Amino acid sequence: IEEVGMSKKLLTIKQAMAHFNVMESLLRELISEGVLKVYKKGNITKISIDDMNEWIDGLSDIEMHNFSKNKNKKRFTDYFKPSYVLLDFKAENKFEAISEMSLKAKSLGLVKENRWLYDAIISREELCSTAIGRGIAMLHPRNHHPAKIKHPAIIFGRSKSKIDFDALDGKPIRIYFLLLLHNDNQHLFSMAYITKFLLNNDENLEKLLNAKTAHEVVELLR
Repeated sequence: IEEVGMSKKLLTIKQAMAHFNVMESLLRELISEGVLKVYKKGNITKISIDDMNEWIDGLSDIEMHNFSKNKNKKRFTDYFKPSYVLLDFKAENKFEAISEMSLKAKSLGLVKENRWLYDAIISREELCSTAIGRGIAMLHPRNHHPAKIKHPAIIFGRSKSKIDFDALDGKPIRIYFLLLLHNDNQHLFSMAYITKFLLNNDENLEKLLNAKTAHEVVELLR
């Protein structure tokens, strides 16, 4: 814990998540609303323990009840943001598509080695295709690798070409979600969220296929 001045004790966002047992989205919301002051050290964002405690102490009984109930509630945007969108990449086959998604993860600093991620995804594909139908694939390694993945994230990709992915319904793929998550709870939540959003909704799928910008994709998925 870093101290500023005489009494300010600061935590990074990740440290604050663990210290207060809350999701990142709540902390970001409090920062955007000006409830929590931001202290910058280079590119690292930090907040004051005292500021967070003061906000918690100021909650009414009902607000405290709702806070306790919902503070660990998962939100898709805890794992997803505009920089995680890769639109209209060029690939001619399944292996090139996986390579493009792996390179994107490396460029974002989510993994140290894109080759490791590529091999891990291919190993999973050899068991059974991650194509879930209707032109959608949910790429992921065979096992969870929290030591190799910097923090839980989901990358969205869209290929220019339709690519054969050995899907059960036989349809080629253009929409890809790369799940880089740390545990089963995160994984199951994300798969359920994506499936509910897309599998039985032609309008949502069409909007993702026609989205022009990364922000448009994020707004659709949130």
